Amino acid sequence: MKKVHEDDFDYRFGDNGPKYLSKGPNIDIGVVVLKPGQDFPNHYHTTCEEAFYILEGSIDFYINNKRYPVKPGDMIQCSPGDSHYLINESAEHFKALFIKSPHIAEKDSIVLDKPMIKELKEDELGI
Repeated sequence: MKKVHEDDFDYRFGDNGPKYLSKGPNIDIGVVVLKPGQDFPNHYHTTCEEAFYILEGSIDFYINNKRYPVKPGDMIQCSPGDSHYLINESAEHFKALFIKSPHIAEKDSIVLDKPMIKELKEDELGI
């Protein structure tokens, strides 16, 4: 059994970015915050899958270079090899819970160039 509180951990970039609440032995759990205008590098994981449950704010996820707008209550699940890029072009803070499984002790992330961002028609949004 493990009990932690979010306030006991620090965000990677001070008051934003990812914050791990637990790492291993089987899953990693944390929260990520992006302020208006911020993004998180496009990357994929070689072994683990990653799921995001949106808590606050609305932003765009780019999964394999395809845009998926999200809002509170939405969930995004990325399989190993799925590139994912987050960008907050809204005027509000974004916060999501993330879960990565299985826990990988070594670095599992491969950083990529940002996806080509273009305006898509509603039928191209994949939602």
